Amino acid sequence: MPNQTAPPALPTPLLGFLRLPQIIGDPDATPPIPPINPVCSTTWWGGVKAGRFPKAIKLSPRVTVWRASDVYELINQSK
Repeated sequence: MPNQTAPPALPTPLLGFLRLPQIIGDPDATPPIPPINPVCSTTWWGGVKAGRFPKAIKLSPRVTVWRASDVYELINQSK
């Protein structure tokens, strides 16, 4: 019988852009996306508005991203 395990999740890019589910995680995705910064979306957006989290970049009316380097810099500062 072949192995029925799910394929591993793609690694998060160190360069480029990240969308919100890649930052805060999405356990309902297939395969589940582990969080980089485990906060809820309300906390994330409040932090963006307050200037605690990186500024969002709007690519289109329905697509918002963050620079991966800015997100990882935020994570490294909190350690």
